[in-house]
Amino acid sequence: MPLRAWQRRALTKYLTAGPRDFLAVATPGAGKTAFGLRIAAELLADRTVEAVTVVAPTEHLKHQWAAAAARVGISLDSNFSNSAGATSSDYDGVVVTYAQVASHPARHRVRTENRRTLVILDEVHHAGDAKSWGDAIREAFDDAVRRLALTGTPFRSDDSPIPFVAYEPEPGGGARSKADHTYGYADALADGVVRPVVFMAYSGQASWRTSAGEEYTARLGEPLSAEQTSRAWRTALDPHGDWIPAVLRAAHTRLMQLRASGVHDAGGLVIATDQTVARDYAELLSAISGTKVALVLSDDPGSSARIAQFAESEDEWMVAVRMVSEGVDVPRLSVGVYATSAATPLYFAQAIGRFVRSRRLGETASVFLPSVPILLQLASQLEAERDHVLGKPHRDDGFDDQALIEANAVQDEDGEEEAAFHSLHADAELDQVIFDGSSFGTATYAGSEEESDYLGLPGLLDAEQVRELLSRRQEEQLTKRAAAGGNPRAGAAETATAAATLASLRKELNSLVALHHHRTGKPHGVVHRELRERLGGPPTAMASADQLTERIRALREWR
Repeated sequence: MPLRAWQRRALTKYLTAGPRDFLAVATPGAGKTAFGLRIAAELLADRTVEAVTVVAPTEHLKHQWAAAAARVGISLDSNFSNSAGATSSDYDGVVVTYAQVASHPARHRVRTENRRTLVILDEVHHAGDAKSWGDAIREAFDDAVRRLALTGTPFRSDDSPIPFVAYEPEPGGGARSKADHTYGYADALADGVVRPVVFMAYSGQASWRTSAGEEYTARLGEPLSAEQTSRAWRTALDPHGDWIPAVLRAAHTRLMQLRASGVHDAGGLVIATDQTVARDYAELLSAISGTKVALVLSDDPGSSARIAQFAESEDEWMVAVRMVSEGVDVPRLSVGVYATSAATPLYFAQAIGRFVRSRRLGETASVFLPSVPILLQLASQLEAERDHVLGKPHRDDGFDDQALIEANAVQDEDGEEEAAFHSLHADAELDQVIFDGSSFGTATYAGSEEESDYLGLPGLLDAEQVRELLSRRQEEQLTKRAAAGGNPRAGAAETATAAATLASLRKELNSLVALHHHRTGKPHGVVHRELRERLGGPPTAMASADQLTERIRALREWR
């Protein structure tokens, strides 16, 4: 298999030094798997090692590694089990998960001791997911002849050291991880190895009601407290509101534009917070696109097969919770919707990594996300290189995930957690377009001609062409604004009136659903589904004014 320039440089460095431990950091989509397998082939060929053990984060990635190895003549058993403890001598090695090793490290240590072994630790930062995991990885592979660590995100948000990774002292205390070879996103973009990523950030007014009956309204993306940011963010992601359907429509429009302008098999992925909303998003997308949507849930035994089937098909959309956040190879993914409240740099980097893999020059990726300060910051710093730092605070962004979780729940008198608020309404506006660390455009409401200008960017552009075209779009937008007296909604009064009517009806319906929830204990989503089962019609976000009015009337009569 021909190597890319960075792979050749890293291979030369590795073969020249012959190190026992080697950490290669390469941006998602750059070809870490191919590099790891080339190292394995070289070491097997010169008898430096007799066997290969690959450790991967997930079951799906185990089989993906085995398939990739088979294509270059290396036979790896991805069905190896701890209970069997052995595999056929026809195999060159095995592929296991970090969890597998952690559950029986002694068994893997014996296998490693019995044959000269190369251990490839894929996405090695996972080896620090728990102290027990790190200890198990060290116990299992301390006697390996060679260890090759690979990752696209060489950092963690805690102080758990990553096994077999070197750390260098930092001035003032602490220690920073040290890679033997680094190939960042900026380098890969310049080489045409990864796609340019255009971020479409959507804001809007969000309204919610607390458990005390108080109503609040805030604009998504404005400076707010952690609690207000969290609630505005979650209100926007509510599948029964207006924000997420508007963003899904925009993302589908972008996907169709890519398919029409040269990327005929472009696929889209929505990353959801949990399984319940994932199902609702899939239903919304199916109604928007008129096609079947692949739904991937982590506890579904058929999820790996469903991902593989989607990767080989030309289907338009897939919705998933966490199954495709890291390492999964679906090169045709070109449009993403970041519809989750996860805010860590690690998770964001892994998620965006699903869209950057380049197949040919000119392909671009578009990712739609909430206009939340931490996400805008991460999108602007996509090219920044990070290391794992021990002994220093890592969350210097002022955004604490645990604080958000606590802000979204209160203790009731019985000590049980109850939602501290109920989403009422959120509208969507295209706030800005982020590319290469720069922001383009000015706020415009969803469905406007200005939004269409950005959604209609050609599908095949290099990075410089993307930058030039976004600058031109912004200039045209400002010129039109000036001619219209600075009013972004000029000429759209009728549309705005219709939208306001629908928004008011949805808000009333959601308020009644919340009251019904308090009276019966039924989750909001269940109430919405029961209404549809009884009265028919599409999801709330797709329903007409008449259908919403009918549901309001019916819910007022329910007991």
